[in-house]
Amino acid sequence: MRYAEVSVNSPVAQRQTFSYAIPSGLSVEVGQAVWVPFGEKILQGIVLELSPHPAVEETREIIDVIELHPLLSPAQVMLARWISEHYLSPLFDAVALMLPPGFERKALTFISMTPNPDAHTLSSLPPAQKQVFELVRKLDNISLKELEKRLGKKKAQAIVSQLVGRGLAVRRYELEPVKISPKRVPYLRLNVTASQAREMAAKLREKRAIKQATLLNFLAQQSEPVLWTESRQSTSSDKAVAEALIGKGLVAWQQIEIKREPISYQNITLSSPLKLTAAQEAAFNSIKDAIHGTKAQPKVFLLHGVTGSGKTEIYLQALAETVKLGKRGIALVPEIALTPQTIERFASRFPHKVAVLHSQLSPGEQFDEWQRIKDGEFDVVIGPRSALFAPQPKLGLIVIDEEHEWTYKQPDKSPRYHARNVAIKLAELTGAVVILGSATPDIETFYHAQNGNYHLLQLPERVVPVEKSPLPQVEVVNLKEELKAGNRSIFSRSLTQAITKAVAGGEQVILFLNRRGGATFIQCRSCGFVLRCRRCEVSLTHHFAEDTLVCHQCNYKTPLPQNCPRCSSHQIKSLGIGTQKLEQEAGYSFPEARMLRWDSDMTKRKESHEAILSKFRAHQADILIGTQMVAKGLDLPRVTLVGVISADTSLSLPDFRAGERTFQLLSQVAGRAGRGPLGGQAIIQTFSPEHYAIQAAAKHDYASFYDKEINYRRQLRNPPFTQLALLTYSHTNDALCQREAERVRNQLIAERDAKGIADLNLIGPAPAFIHRLRGRFRWQLILRGTDIPTFLSPIAFPQGWTIDIDPVSLL
Repeated sequence: MRYAEVSVNSPVAQRQTFSYAIPSGLSVEVGQAVWVPFGEKILQGIVLELSPHPAVEETREIIDVIELHPLLSPAQVMLARWISEHYLSPLFDAVALMLPPGFERKALTFISMTPNPDAHTLSSLPPAQKQVFELVRKLDNISLKELEKRLGKKKAQAIVSQLVGRGLAVRRYELEPVKISPKRVPYLRLNVTASQAREMAAKLREKRAIKQATLLNFLAQQSEPVLWTESRQSTSSDKAVAEALIGKGLVAWQQIEIKREPISYQNITLSSPLKLTAAQEAAFNSIKDAIHGTKAQPKVFLLHGVTGSGKTEIYLQALAETVKLGKRGIALVPEIALTPQTIERFASRFPHKVAVLHSQLSPGEQFDEWQRIKDGEFDVVIGPRSALFAPQPKLGLIVIDEEHEWTYKQPDKSPRYHARNVAIKLAELTGAVVILGSATPDIETFYHAQNGNYHLLQLPERVVPVEKSPLPQVEVVNLKEELKAGNRSIFSRSLTQAITKAVAGGEQVILFLNRRGGATFIQCRSCGFVLRCRRCEVSLTHHFAEDTLVCHQCNYKTPLPQNCPRCSSHQIKSLGIGTQKLEQEAGYSFPEARMLRWDSDMTKRKESHEAILSKFRAHQADILIGTQMVAKGLDLPRVTLVGVISADTSLSLPDFRAGERTFQLLSQVAGRAGRGPLGGQAIIQTFSPEHYAIQAAAKHDYASFYDKEINYRRQLRNPPFTQLALLTYSHTNDALCQREAERVRNQLIAERDAKGIADLNLIGPAPAFIHRLRGRFRWQLILRGTDIPTFLSPIAFPQGWTIDIDPVSLL
């Protein structure tokens, strides 16, 4: 008998697999989805290994396969194991990243009465059990979920277990309905020949069945089945007319599967490869050699090019080279906002060979794209971090554009993976080439490139609008001096003049503020009370459009009060500034300018990103106001001015990466200016003009910023010189939360000392930056050392702990 090691879809499973016997006659392969018994339940599982011997003495049999073919490739199976081991996540959480949309289905529990229940046992039942038994007998077959609704979850489960234990009831399991399936639409087809249909239509017309005759004649003119909606519109028929013809045996319904296509090629024009500059040519040739495997060198490339240096063209030509070899690619972008622009560029070069995967597609569109990718229909898959797990066969190239972006890290659910690190591991397993592109590389990435772990390629000059175009001039405005001069506006005098000039000249402006909403907090001017979220320790943000207060952590909403909740004063004041307030102030200061706002409040609908970008490109607005969405990779030739309203937003955060984050944001948003023939400038407003991150960003000087930052990291033993792990415990009781954090701290110290690990430091426990979040208090521990996953792996953490390996933020 053969055995399978299965990753089971249960929180109990954690990081282990379970041994199951493969029944005779059932064909099972690695990567295949199966139904398995797990305790009293039937659960989904993925086969990760086949073996002639089980890992335990007693095994149960696999019930059946879910799909006939494997859902995971051998490389994906190994990748899932690596993700689970490195990020200390439950194994099925890692496996689930690679499963098709809508795959996860639960087994529903139904309760029914046993035949001929024992009368004596029935008579001795307590009232609560007797009540449930009578209900089961009356309904014959009731779902556990329905019982839980009527009695409460715990009570229902306890009573059902008691009835089953007494032999009065049995549990039965059924799988919940399939969530997503291929889309089929009704077509009409002839059941007779075209000539017979025309003869019958003439007879129907004689009998005054005009509508039936018209529809039949229409179908007789077609060479294949016709979509029902088209038939109905073309002949003004309704369903009754079609059913009448079906009843006569003349036509029939035919359900035809169609693909939900998320990319419209209507406005995409084909493009040809551009002539490369000398620097681009040198970079491309190095990548080309790796794609062909002609030189022994690292297969990970850091393409460090200033904004507008033509990195995308190198991606496109590298992909074309990959496709020539019969292989395919994946291209990641940091934001869904960038997906339409990236799709346009790739689709113009690879028409109808580009797939897209992201969360704003409908479940059906995601399902169809996933299936078509697996079938090998596309040369490249584009999307944010989750697109990395697309089932792209014969993978030869992975591109990570704007590789420094923090959005490549999954922050809020397991597994807390970083797409860049996972991509490098996937490339190692598949033999693919990785291109990491950025104008402002992550400090750790650049360090690895400097040390030879990655191959460093440099593009030091712009190629747009023409080769060797200058980078935009950057002016740093000291807001302290503005205040001294009596300027209380959110716009400095310099920025006001520049906006006025740009708008008057028919040019476009981007105003950047990395904070959404209207006012960032509401304060009583009489007693100083600040309105806070009742579930989180954060102030509520005033959103002008709805005139409501919103918590940006848990989305709690409440109307704006007229009086102070503490002292009943009417002196309620909105303070601080977000993108809504900026839009309002810009409207007052520049009434002749047309405005667009691009933040998460404006992009809740599926096509929102594309609609805003299209409007701005078509010059239907003069000023684009936005959060970090406007700082990433946009190519807008009419933009001649970028204004950073406050460079201090991220600079003041208590995180060792605050300087790096600020430098990257400022450099990237400044790089949106001057991509057209008119050139451009950027104006950065700040209260900290002397800070090294702002100084370096103003000079477009990555090298000097890197030298300063890497020295600070070396002195303080921060990454890349060590590895970090952030351990967070949350509980509704603050004192209990603190005690548990201290207990685990002591346990980790004892474990470290017992193993004699000298270079492992523990910091904390301390309250998290947002101490209370969604009703739960949070205490944190930071571990700093080397190979932390190996140290933490054998330690059991109670429920309530989250472990973030290689966190991008310590807040």
